[in-house]
Amino acid sequence: MKNKIILLIIIVVLVLAGLAFWYFQRNAFSKDVLKLEILGPDTIEAGQKVDYILKYKNNGEITLTNAKVIFEYPEYSLVEIGKLRQEFQLEDIYPGKEQTMDFSARIFGRENEAKKAQAWLEFQPKNLKAHYEVSTSQSAMIKFSPLTFEFDLPSKIETEKDFSFSLNYFSNIDYPLSQLRVKIEYPTNFEFSQSQPKAMDENEWQLPLLNKAQGGRIVITGRFNSGVGEQKIFKATLGMWQDNQLVALKETTKGVEMIKPMIYLSQLVNGSSDYIPNPGDILHYEIFFKNIGQSSFENLFLVVGLEGSLFDLESLRAPGANYHQGDSSLVWDWKTNSQLRLLAEDDEGKLEFWINLKNELPQSMTSENLIIKDTVNVAPAKEEFSLKVNSKLVLEQRAYFDDEVFGNTGSLPPTVGQPMTFTIIWKLKNFYNDLRDVKVRTVLPLGVVLTGQLFPREAKFAFDSQSREIIWDAGDIPASQGLTNEAPNFSFQVSVTPQSSQRGQAAGLVSSAKASGEDTWTQEIIEASADAVNTGILSDTGFISSKGIVQ
Repeated sequence: MKNKIILLIIIVVLVLAGLAFWYFQRNAFSKDVLKLEILGPDTIEAGQKVDYILKYKNNGEITLTNAKVIFEYPEYSLVEIGKLRQEFQLEDIYPGKEQTMDFSARIFGRENEAKKAQAWLEFQPKNLKAHYEVSTSQSAMIKFSPLTFEFDLPSKIETEKDFSFSLNYFSNIDYPLSQLRVKIEYPTNFEFSQSQPKAMDENEWQLPLLNKAQGGRIVITGRFNSGVGEQKIFKATLGMWQDNQLVALKETTKGVEMIKPMIYLSQLVNGSSDYIPNPGDILHYEIFFKNIGQSSFENLFLVVGLEGSLFDLESLRAPGANYHQGDSSLVWDWKTNSQLRLLAEDDEGKLEFWINLKNELPQSMTSENLIIKDTVNVAPAKEEFSLKVNSKLVLEQRAYFDDEVFGNTGSLPPTVGQPMTFTIIWKLKNFYNDLRDVKVRTVLPLGVVLTGQLFPREAKFAFDSQSREIIWDAGDIPASQGLTNEAPNFSFQVSVTPQSSQRGQAAGLVSSAKASGEDTWTQEIIEASADAVNTGILSDTGFISSKGIVQ
């Protein structure tokens, strides 16, 4: 019995010793001896470059081996190497060793949003099998965003009437912003009509690269068909497109009150509500106004303000109106116009004027996307109308005998039965808007043949032997091409052998030519033409027409 008790005691002691050894091996080291922290600012600006210092120190007496550090930047940061999560293998961390690592990134987000950086350090105490991990984090609050993003929207909007509003944006971030998107959440019953620039969808736009101190605007047109007396809220977000998500940088909201319209304004230009004029056109404006409210209006003034340097103000004809030169406005007075003395419920009226567009703007004033505007104001109603204007395309067609492009053969004046060659040169000038798919066409007269000499040789050129039509595909021509730089041109050589029936007159070289292309601003096809040329109207220096008469 005594021996059994002694044996039991020995077993219990051995078990307790094993448990103690296991416990000691497991707990002889505490991960708290490794201090890990991230040093960084508590507050930042959106787009700011932030420098983080990752600091670690071994406060214990055991060397730490197989160490690996993982650093993770705040979500949607811009990092030079492109990865938000980075891993590094470390050398052994000896007792007392202290080390730092530097990390930097640009941090983006909304104002008052917390952006958290995180770090983990994995290690194994020397001579122990156990693995440990310590972690830390650091948060910075975005207190300010140097971005302007605001609605330019009236506080009251009439229902059943088109209106325009803007979203203005501006960046003062010391870094170029790319992959920018704008999204708008429209109120109920809002009907989108159009926008400038065009939307990717009715409520989303992609913005160009935005450098510091640059900005722009999005102009949207639409209407509400109901909701008088209601409050409507527009909301928009400016963000960066990253990893197939929109990272919000700025948000803005604006409330408007819906009111019932009282005076309805409309206009026609040359009998159309969407007329697209050409430079040099005569424009006939008809301004219509109607009382759609429930009360009368008395002693009204109707004011039309003209905007756009393309208006030829000297050609203005406006019966019954006073013209104010200082602000280019026309004013019709109730004292001289009976339609404006009393506008009862459902009454309507019309005023009209005529004005020409200039055929050409000064070179210093040419610009892309030409537009003219007029504002009609009959208190309490005001409406702005705009017309896109087609570009102006000019085609020059000239013939040369003394020419260095190909070197022509024969002699002047032309002689019956003796072949001669001439160089035909086409030049194009495009004034205002970009043009797409521009082509020039002409027809070779009978008896005139192509020699095959073209310049430039790589030009897109075609000739139909049956119809004798020549086509030069000039492609796309930017605005102002040929005005401030070299005009697009094309040269080809023709050969003609005068016939006896042509004696005493000039021999034809090419028929009249026509250029056409699509205006990318107005989506209209615009054209230009040039007169036919013959041997009597060569463009050689010092040429006189008698030298071109067939002998």
